[in-house]
Amino acid sequence: MSKADRSLKPLAPGLYVTATPIGNASDISLRALDVLRGADLVLCEDTRVTAKLFAIHGLDTKMAPYHDHNAAEMRPKVLRRLEAGERIALVSDAGTPLISDPGYKLVREAVDAGHHVTTLPGASSVMAALTLAALPTDRFFFAGFLSAKQEARKKELADLAAIPATLVFLESANRLAASLADMSASFGSREAAVARELTKRFEEVRRGSLKDLAAQYEEAGAPKGEIVVVVGPPAARAPLCAHEVDAMLENALKRTSLKDAVAEVTTMTGLPRRDVYARALALSESGE
Repeated sequence: MSKADRSLKPLAPGLYVTATPIGNASDISLRALDVLRGADLVLCEDTRVTAKLFAIHGLDTKMAPYHDHNAAEMRPKVLRRLEAGERIALVSDAGTPLISDPGYKLVREAVDAGHHVTTLPGASSVMAALTLAALPTDRFFFAGFLSAKQEARKKELADLAAIPATLVFLESANRLAASLADMSASFGSREAAVARELTKRFEEVRRGSLKDLAAQYEEAGAPKGEIVVVVGPPAARAPLCAHEVDAMLENALKRTSLKDAVAEVTTMTGLPRRDVYARALALSESGE
């Protein structure tokens, strides 16, 4: 089907969650271009960013901002337009909408209202980084952005340490070295990859241990561009015997409360919290 043939087919009313390129403007699907061309309105995280993509591809569809600061005000207006039978596309500045970007509540309310909602898949920095990291991809966990404050970040990492999967993070350039150092302290000597400027002219992927990568970026300073950090899964370990778990709990109970001891040992072992709690309670009562 030619471009002209495709553009003659009108869009059905509804909400179209539309992926856009993460760097290279050519990384947009023909279907996405048709939707952006045929929509009554395109909701953008930043209309100035989307306008550049529109200029490249010759699009002139009406745009409106939809972001964290105006979403609550905009959602009822968008839902009324959908009720009136309009075709509305939702895009983010780059990549797939809703992935660490606004849009989840709009999609949910549109679905609850019975409107047609569909997705136009495409570029995603998360998936792109996974394919380049040279780390296991059969199971992965997307953790998004970590906290900017170190203590909160360390707690988040402790909660993620036992997940038996490759971990994927988004990170800002100025916090990259500190976050990698905290990951090294929480995860140990796991292999990792730092991907930046994906699909762009200066695309770069650095691979190595978390400790080595942290040292590299501490010395080099904050890099430029959008950054994705991919961390390999924890090494498989032999099941712990009851005596080993008891020893870990006894050590933790000497230093902290029962609740915190349970949290610490649960994170370290990956055992179910209810099992660790029951054993900690038994040890605590026997020591009274």
